[in-house]
Amino acid sequence: MKFVIEFYRTRERDDAHAVVGRETVDAVDLDAAVEMARSLTQSLDMPQRPDALAILDENGRTLHSCAFDALQGPEKRPSP
Repeated sequence: MKFVIEFYRTRERDDAHAVVGRETVDAVDLDAAVEMARSLTQSLDMPQRPDALAILDENGRTLHSCAFDALQGPEKRPSP
């Protein structure tokens, strides 16, 4: 199944989103697409560090979205 993974920055004051990276991937299911997204956060060369990502199906429906820190897990989050 084809999935589109969008990496974006979010502006707090009005929740505006700006896409900084987009990749189309083939994955068996949504869980596999999430794992691919996790890997791509480390390997893609994007103009800015994304705040979040969304995974869309081939019709453009959002199937999954999360903040960048949530995807990385607690061990990768910056200290306060």
